[in-house]
Amino acid sequence: MNETASELQLFESLKPELTSFCYRMLGSIDDADDAVQETFIRVWQNWNTFRQESSSKTWIYRIASNLCLDKLRQAKRRVRPVDLFAPAASIDVPRETLPDSAWIWPAPDFSDSPEDRLIRKDTLQLCFITLFQMLPPRQRAVLILKDVFEWSSKEIAETLGMSPAAVNSALQRARETMEREKLQSDELDMMKAEPDRGLLSRYVEAFEQFDIQALVALFHEEGRLSMPPFAMWVQGKDDLSKFFSLTRGHCEGSRFVPVTASGGYPAFAQYVPSGEESCLVPWGIHIVVMKDKRIHHSQIFIHSKLFSRFGLPERIDR
Repeated sequence: MNETASELQLFESLKPELTSFCYRMLGSIDDADDAVQETFIRVWQNWNTFRQESSSKTWIYRIASNLCLDKLRQAKRRVRPVDLFAPAASIDVPRETLPDSAWIWPAPDFSDSPEDRLIRKDTLQLCFITLFQMLPPRQRAVLILKDVFEWSSKEIAETLGMSPAAVNSALQRARETMEREKLQSDELDMMKAEPDRGLLSRYVEAFEQFDIQALVALFHEEGRLSMPPFAMWVQGKDDLSKFFSLTRGHCEGSRFVPVTASGGYPAFAQYVPSGEESCLVPWGIHIVVMKDKRIHHSQIFIHSKLFSRFGLPERIDR
C-alpha cells in the first residue's frame, strides 16, 4: 500500500470519532463536518512534513483541535432557548429568531460500533453537549480527550501543545465546573433514563392527528416546548394548549419519521404539508425529554440542513 493510500485509510478510520470530537467541541454538526473536512485538507497538504515525533493519530487530532479552538476563539457560547430566555409571557406565533450560530443543534449517530455508542452515548446527548459549552475551549478539549476518549495526559499535551502539568490543571478545573453545572442541570438524569417508548408513540399519534387535548395531556404540568432558531419557548399546559391552537394551520397534517439522534436517543423528523397536495416537506427534528412518564421538554430543531445530515428525504408522500 502506498503512502497516500495509507494516509486516506487512516483518516477514514478516524472520521467517525473525529466528527464526534468536533461536535462535542462546537455544538453544531455543520461546524463539526466543516472542521473534519478542513482537517482532511490540511492532512493531505502536510502529510510529507509529518516527522513522526508523535503518532499520526495524535498529529491529526492536533490539526482538528486547533481548527476547533480557532473557531471558538471568536464565537459566543452556543445555548438552547431555555438557557437564554424566560418562557413566553404571552403566547403568539413565534417570529424572532437568532442566527444558527447561537444554538446547539442535534446530530445523528456517528458510529456503527455498539461498543462506541454504549461507552460514549451520554456525552453526545443534548444536555451533555450543553454542559460542554460551559467550559473554556481549551478546558473543553482536555476534558473530552481525557474523560470521553480516555487519552493519557501525555497524548493530550502533545495534541494541544501544553505541558502534562498544564493538562492536569485544566482537567481539574474542567471537572469542577462540570460537576457544579451537573447539579444545576435538571435534564441530565432524565436523558440517562431508558426512553418510554409508549409515551413517545402516544406523542407521535397525538401530533399526527393534531389532537391538542391528547397532546397537552402528555406533558408535565410545567412541561416545555422550544423551537430553535426561534427565541420563544413555551411552558405550562395552558400556554402549550394556546400555542398548539395558534399553530394548527401549520402543523395539522404532519407526519413523523423515526430517527436516532446523538447518543442513540430516539427522535422524530416532522414533515408538514406544502403547497403541493401530494407531498410533505421537512420542518423540524423532535427530541423529547421525559420525566415521571410525562413529557418534560419537547425540543423541535428547525434547520433545513438537519434532514440531509440525518439521511432523510427532501419530501415524502402524504
